[in-house]
Amino acid sequence: MIRFEDVSVTYDGAPRPAVQDVDFEVPEGELVLLVGPSGVGKSTVLGAVSGLVPHFTGGTLRGRVTVAGRDTRTHAPRELADVVGTVGQDPLSHFVTDTVEDELAYGMESLGLAPEVMRRRVEETLDLLGLADLRDRPITTLSGGQQQRVAIGSVLTPHPRVLVLDEPTSALDPAAAEEVLAVLQRLVHDLGTTVLLAEHRLERVIQYADQVALLPAPGAAPVLGTPAEIMAVSPVFPPVVDLGRLAEWTPLPLTVRDARRRAGALRERLTGREPKRDTPAPAATGSVPNSRPSSPRWRTRKPTTPTLAPTAEVHALAVRRAQVDALRRLDLTIAPGETIALMGRNGAGKSTLLNSLVGLVTPTSGTVRVGGLTPHRAAPRDLVRRVGLVPQEPRDLLYADTVAAECTAADADAGAEAGTCRALVSELLPGVTDDVHPRDLSEGQRLALALAIVLTARPPLLLLDEPTRGLDYAAKSRLVTVLRALAAEGHAIVLATHDVELAAELAHRVVLLADGEVIADGPTAEVVVASPSFAPQTTKILAPQQWLTVAEVRAALA
Repeated sequence: MIRFEDVSVTYDGAPRPAVQDVDFEVPEGELVLLVGPSGVGKSTVLGAVSGLVPHFTGGTLRGRVTVAGRDTRTHAPRELADVVGTVGQDPLSHFVTDTVEDELAYGMESLGLAPEVMRRRVEETLDLLGLADLRDRPITTLSGGQQQRVAIGSVLTPHPRVLVLDEPTSALDPAAAEEVLAVLQRLVHDLGTTVLLAEHRLERVIQYADQVALLPAPGAAPVLGTPAEIMAVSPVFPPVVDLGRLAEWTPLPLTVRDARRRAGALRERLTGREPKRDTPAPAATGSVPNSRPSSPRWRTRKPTTPTLAPTAEVHALAVRRAQVDALRRLDLTIAPGETIALMGRNGAGKSTLLNSLVGLVTPTSGTVRVGGLTPHRAAPRDLVRRVGLVPQEPRDLLYADTVAAECTAADADAGAEAGTCRALVSELLPGVTDDVHPRDLSEGQRLALALAIVLTARPPLLLLDEPTRGLDYAAKSRLVTVLRALAAEGHAIVLATHDVELAAELAHRVVLLADGEVIADGPTAEVVVASPSFAPQTTKILAPQQWLTVAEVRAALA
């Protein structure tokens, strides 16, 4: 169905090809997973299937890509629209209508389908993706994860023979991700749809793949094989494979179920051993990290030692937007040196809370205080030295033509020493040169650049909204290292995330939100272990023992 014949792509002005020696075939009715480190060209390979590369991106494509017999060099994207449905890393760039239902219908209208067919398919897709309650909502009022589901739905309704998906679960909560992947699997198995999918969160998708295509390094030829074959040699792998390598299981497990069946001996070795976990430095936080919301349903622990003033306090915060109660009388205290993971389903209010803390949202009622300021009333020059936000869409912070210009502007805005931002970029993005345009970076690389820009001001409170979107495991590890160092220095960190593995590795405390309310708040081990949806893979495999990460297991066995 999809055939790459000795394909290479070189973008205008680039010294070397983005990808080269790409030569493999995706058979009809199979789901092929494209994996590899950030920046190796996965999005370029996907774009070549839809015709966006080179017709939209520019550059030179050598070799040949055919989809259902059509050569993408001679067929523009609009001439492939009846065969290929594409969802990129940025859902907002796909939308052309205002409401959910109109967006689901738009692609079918463009293809001239009959109204009765369009109505039936819209209803089917609303039900498949759990969007029925959102059908009349303006797209701009949806959360990032809800927008991602709408984007996926908009390419499902025309029933294309080929689906090309770039990070389709990156903004989805665990339950929604499972629903979307189950829908894709049903399309593959029941309708013979061909799916080519790139994803960094392999723990979510590896078990669904028929084949895996690995791009091991920039410019390297892809390696194609079964999931088990590729995971045995891949430089990127999910925690279940990492644990299998540590325990020397053969063949390597790809699912939690397979790993649990083999984990008996490992559990016995770990019996009586305790995980070694980072805790907030007492000098920075005292006993504040264990404090509870002031809601009557929680009992607040009394501190046993003097504490520093909180970095931020939220009391009875309510936010109503577009006739929707995004937050409902929410209480939260954030202490210096504390790392908090905000978790919950899409639309629970996580991003709204972050935006309230940085002053982008005006509370309907209640109070927000950050560093002694009320964020929505504070002057930007005062607020930037107290709180910084890395948004879901990093391009919102990127305006200059080069990485060097972005760093120079960040140093000036923060009043920092020249070279401060560039040093952070080098730490987070090794190998990225000064003259690269931010738009030529991958989504994960743009996010890392935006993080470096925000960190330049070294704000006492750092907010991150889905900080691991587009990041491979190595880049995520570098991010964790940077954030741990900041927390150790007394910076408070709040991250809204659906990445349960990140929360398990980094967070001291997890706050679960649902419908704008706090439903759980406590130490990470207590909250995630008790949650089937938000427990990391290692916890599920080694239950009832309470291990969170493979790193904890490795340290205990050392």
